[in-house]
Amino acid sequence: MKKLKVQLILAAGAFALGGMLFAADHIDAPGVTGSSQDITDLYVFRGQDTNNLVFVANTQGLLSPGSTGSAKFDPNTLIEFNIDNNGDNVEDLVIQCIYDGASNKMKVYGPVKPSEIGMRSKLEGNAAVEVGVTSYGASSPTTMQSNGMWAFAGPRDDPFFFDLTQYKKIIGGTATSFNASGTDAFAGTNVMSTVVEIPKSKLGTAASINVWLETKKKI
Repeated sequence: MKKLKVQLILAAGAFALGGMLFAADHIDAPGVTGSSQDITDLYVFRGQDTNNLVFVANTQGLLSPGSTGSAKFDPNTLIEFNIDNNGDNVEDLVIQCIYDGASNKMKVYGPVKPSEIGMRSKLEGNAAVEVGVTSYGASSPTTMQSNGMWAFAGPRDDPFFFDLTQYKKIIGGTATSFNASGTDAFAGTNVMSTVVEIPKSKLGTAASINVWLETKKKI
């Protein structure tokens, strides 16, 4: 399955394997606003099992509670975590996530060395783990473990906190700093979240990695 055209690159940053990387960017790219390709957040952090890393891709931001129940992943959109483990800013490994509408499952491939890099991708090999999409309002999340990996996919409350009103005041020159306890502009909104937990041993032996997230549309 060929994929072409990066819709949005969210974040690229060095991540020490004992630390955390996060970045957010909500609906400021007109070409993807309101679509399944719109990336809001990338998180990478050490798991509860400290031998693991957790990769989180959040998409479709600012979903209201009323619209979240009908929100779906797109089977024609590839969600791809890119991992550079030698410092050359080229992906050495990818974790690929693609939704299968027939089974209502998110399928996760990798981590694997990609046969194509940059603007083009194809699904590599067979799915390492697949998980049913958790429905909105479910009493507990659906998770699945296979090949040493855990996966989750479904709606979540947007975890990113940002005081947009105060930010505008700072930019406008009427305030000089954020308040100690601000007002979260994203309170009450949801995202579609894809979460993969992977043993560090599957990512190579580097002390730090660069990670960036892409969505790619099938054409």
